[in-house]
Amino acid sequence: MSRYREMTRWRRNDLPRAAILRSGQSASGRASGCLVLLAAAVCGGSAMAEPMGLGREATPEEVAAWDIDVRPDGQGLPEGEGDVMTGEMIYTERCSSCHGIFGEGEGRWPILMGGSGTLDQERPVKTVGSYWPYASTVWDYIHRAMPFGDAQSLSPDEVYAVAAYVLYLNDVVDDDFVANADTYAAIELPNADGFIPDDREATELALFSGEPCMTDCKEHVEITMHAAVLDVTPDGAGMDLEGAAIAPGPAETAPEGEASAMEPAGTDDMEVAAAEPALVEQGKALFPRCRACHEVGEDAGNRVGPHLNGVLGREAASVEGFDYSPAMREMAADGLTWNADKLADFLIDPRSVVPGTRMVFPGLTPEDAKAMAAYLGALPEEG
Repeated sequence: MSRYREMTRWRRNDLPRAAILRSGQSASGRASGCLVLLAAAVCGGSAMAEPMGLGREATPEEVAAWDIDVRPDGQGLPEGEGDVMTGEMIYTERCSSCHGIFGEGEGRWPILMGGSGTLDQERPVKTVGSYWPYASTVWDYIHRAMPFGDAQSLSPDEVYAVAAYVLYLNDVVDDDFVANADTYAAIELPNADGFIPDDREATELALFSGEPCMTDCKEHVEITMHAAVLDVTPDGAGMDLEGAAIAPGPAETAPEGEASAMEPAGTDDMEVAAAEPALVEQGKALFPRCRACHEVGEDAGNRVGPHLNGVLGREAASVEGFDYSPAMREMAADGLTWNADKLADFLIDPRSVVPGTRMVFPGLTPEDAKAMAAYLGALPEEG
């Protein structure tokens, strides 16, 4: 008898027969199995109606330990609070080795900031600020799974603080934001309306549940599009796919007189205009993006990066007590001095100005870089 028929009989409660039909058993083994199964059959009716005597009820503390999910409306957020500046310190110590000082991601670890306006592009950058729909998910995920390898080691206050800092990196909150269950309810992420309810059961299930069509098939298959990003679409029959990649299309060249979008815009005509208070104020508003590493003003000191008081007109790698990268020291030996133009270029793309710099920064737009240079130039040398 086949295993299928044997199992079918088992399911029909033909217990003695199922036991006897076990292949490879001795007569005594079959008899013992039969007796055990007969006993189970005799007791089965009453046993199924009573508790099985396995386990015990979970204690309230055990239930609470598992009940850690947070809903999109914030239900489930615990008591406690944390501010952006505290979150910056915790993040730098516990998170930056993977996610970078500014959330830009180290190596192939996930990026946490930026990506605005990229979701419809060929390579979307999905971050808290560009993709996630709910701020409560930030708290829930950090609490549940982070730091990597030491999950759930942060207190609620620490989670609130780190979540606040991540939201701050994405320009969702200001640097004085204090996160708690109440303030979270007021946060709306930019992509909150970018998701729709899953309606596939009503709209798609019927399309894929019927009998498949096996008639009027095409005689020939033609490749009409290439998955160029993934390098998975073959160019022709019999092609050796091992190590193959789709060649990129011809690079687009900018019309004469226009700067390429891939290159920082020139800043040769840039000056620090003390007479432009609006530009200085714009740069001041941008400076919180630098505060994680740099200080300015009275009593400013060195942090991850050197203080920036009096940076314009200063020779590179000249702040006392700061350990500059070899690349920055080499540029200083070549005579690099920070003026408004050079500083703005550096803020747009640090590694294009100082290849090998340790400064990990995604860069500012040319307009923002001009404003930042104006603000830093307006600061007194001693704060």
